Amino acid sequence: MDKKLKTKSKTKSLKPNKESSTKLDVDLWEQNEDRFTICEFIPDRQANKSQQNIKAAATSGTVVCPGNAEALSLTASGSGKEAPVPQLSTTPTAISIAGCASGTALVTLDPDAATIEATEPERGNWTGRFDFLLSLLGYSVGLGNVWRFPYLCYNNGGGAFLIPFTIMLIIAGLPLMFMELSFGQYAALGPVAIYRRFCPLFRGLGTGMVIVSAIVMLYYNLIIAWTIFYMFASFRTQLPWQNCEPEWSTVHCFSYVMADQCEAANGTYYLRKCYNSTAAEEHNITEKALHALKRPPAEEYFNNFVLGLSSGIEETGNIKFSLAACLLIAWVIVFLCLCKGVQSSGKVVYFTALFPYLVLVILFFRGVTLPGANTGILFYLTPDWKQLANAQVWGDAAVQIFFALSPAWGGLITLSSYNKFSNNCYKDSLIVAFCNIATSFFAGLVIFSIIGFLAHELDVEVKKVVDQGAGLAFIVYPEVVTRLPISPVWSVLFFVMLLTLGLDSQFALMETVTTAILDKFPNLRQYKTWVVLFVGIFGYVGGLGFTTNSGMYWLQLMDKYAANWSVLLIAISECVLIAWIYGSQRFLNDIQGMIGKRSRLWNFFWGVMWRYITPATLLFILFFNWVEYKPAQYGHYVYPLWADTVGWIIGLLPVFIIFVVGVQQICKAPKHLNFRDRLKHLLRPTAEWGPAGRPCVNLHAERYQSQNYDRVTNTQILISGAPLEVTPYEDASNGNGNGNGNANATNGTDNGCRDVGMQL
Repeated sequence: MDKKLKTKSKTKSLKPNKESSTKLDVDLWEQNEDRFTICEFIPDRQANKSQQNIKAAATSGTVVCPGNAEALSLTASGSGKEAPVPQLSTTPTAISIAGCASGTALVTLDPDAATIEATEPERGNWTGRFDFLLSLLGYSVGLGNVWRFPYLCYNNGGGAFLIPFTIMLIIAGLPLMFMELSFGQYAALGPVAIYRRFCPLFRGLGTGMVIVSAIVMLYYNLIIAWTIFYMFASFRTQLPWQNCEPEWSTVHCFSYVMADQCEAANGTYYLRKCYNSTAAEEHNITEKALHALKRPPAEEYFNNFVLGLSSGIEETGNIKFSLAACLLIAWVIVFLCLCKGVQSSGKVVYFTALFPYLVLVILFFRGVTLPGANTGILFYLTPDWKQLANAQVWGDAAVQIFFALSPAWGGLITLSSYNKFSNNCYKDSLIVAFCNIATSFFAGLVIFSIIGFLAHELDVEVKKVVDQGAGLAFIVYPEVVTRLPISPVWSVLFFVMLLTLGLDSQFALMETVTTAILDKFPNLRQYKTWVVLFVGIFGYVGGLGFTTNSGMYWLQLMDKYAANWSVLLIAISECVLIAWIYGSQRFLNDIQGMIGKRSRLWNFFWGVMWRYITPATLLFILFFNWVEYKPAQYGHYVYPLWADTVGWIIGLLPVFIIFVVGVQQICKAPKHLNFRDRLKHLLRPTAEWGPAGRPCVNLHAERYQSQNYDRVTNTQILISGAPLEVTPYEDASNGNGNGNGNANATNGTDNGCRDVGMQL
């Protein structure tokens, strides 16, 4: 028994490396991480004293460098007055502080300071690692993987499309995802708060991300409401869109069941009537039937009954109460899953993230057994290598992967901000990126096996029935299931899958908005349920406009403009800020402080990606979107000019906010600085920037040798609740700081304690 206890009590420590001799007790750190403060001290120039004096300093509760036994009191702002010695109430802990000759300093874990921090409610964390991983998977693998990727693959060279898609994933999608996950995890803040500390000049970037997520959140939940509507409609023995019902169908509704019955009786089916051979010949019905407009019942059911679609966006009409009720149910589901924040949503995703895979597997085995499935799958996979020379193919691949992983929306930063500091976000990003492309490919097999069956049933080519987006989910697939045995079962399975796919993405969008509010007003964290309720009510009221007869036109307009140009510009700005202004290597050092030291090749690869390749790819996507731009249209309906103008205003609103906030920050900058110095000042991280509420466990000195960290001014620390001024550490490399030969006592550190780490 004693032996087991002894084994469990062993500390997990980082392996020593060339750049740091500090060791980290991971267990003790994680237990006390919220009670540490990052601070830097000027080394005292006096001679070393004995270890007895160091112990005396520890018992007195002061912060001292072991190389200076007389630093039992800190002088405030260089005044020479001794600060009162606070009483030590807990065991001191050794932490490496820049500027200490010996490489460590004694800092007390004082409960009074912890009490002061405790007045601000905690943000909360994921209760388990898989909570985050599945939430991230659900956010990244959404409706687009099922209803857009298969169409793009078929339209851009079949199986050959996987090559540009994978390349774009590596050079654009994955680097952005890894960057944002690391960024949010390091600072433990949402997008608004993180940019306020990271780069005051571009603090509007976070606000822009939240605006994008808020707009998408409004209409995205309507798609979930459609799936709820269809799910309820499927709970009957015969699906309502199986035949052309008089209450919602037009004369152009073409019922394949009735047409087959008419043909069996040697008649001609035309405009919902069956003509015998005599009448058909007399009125030339056979010729008219060949060129008649034919709409499947599922299409008319969706447009006329579910949406009550008007003739255009200018004809608003009335609210569809059936859709409004389903939208209310969708928001109630979102509220119940998010009312406790990540603690509640982290459990729900075990179902919502994994259930779609179960349904896809079931549909796959059912689909491949249907007649005509082989034709559909071959149509999907047959590579057309000539298409790889087409810029359109590469543009479509880049756009799809960018919007599939959803960087620059704020969701990735928000989700990762609830991680533990030591979580391996690098591994998470690799897993999710691989799952994204694998899910997209597998979903294509499922969809095209079903489309091949529909083409076989209708005796037409596959390209005649293939579709994407809402057309695939709410027209093509519902038409397919009417031809399957026990069709209601397959219908319910499919729409529950769409529901769970949509909910995961909606959770992240909603969490991005609520996190921004709670980070701005931390005292509201204890009323998190009420904040989520308020945002939910706002979302429901704002989404009612999409339930009107013109709602579909507004949804398509928002989908085209809301998350397009602005998101790309935000992503490019993010790359420039982190990789060029903050420094790619410094950021990589921050990441290695969380996940451990990596090879030089690893550092080189990600540095090149973030500095050159990824921004260039984003510029290509932006340029491609501008070149391929066409005014909005839905089907054959072309939007009026005023509607396109509204779309542009909504799309450029986040960019306008970023610009306005930047100008405001320049005006607020210190008046004694000229314009250039103001920009330099505002581009630097503030004194608050860092791993919030955690020790800086960075095993690399480079981060603290850059210009942005040479002048940290107006810094205070709390020693047992008493604020003391700390003189900024300006030149750690000055050899005089260790002029008494004490540097040799710290494993060769001869320039003022270069390693910044923690030793427990």
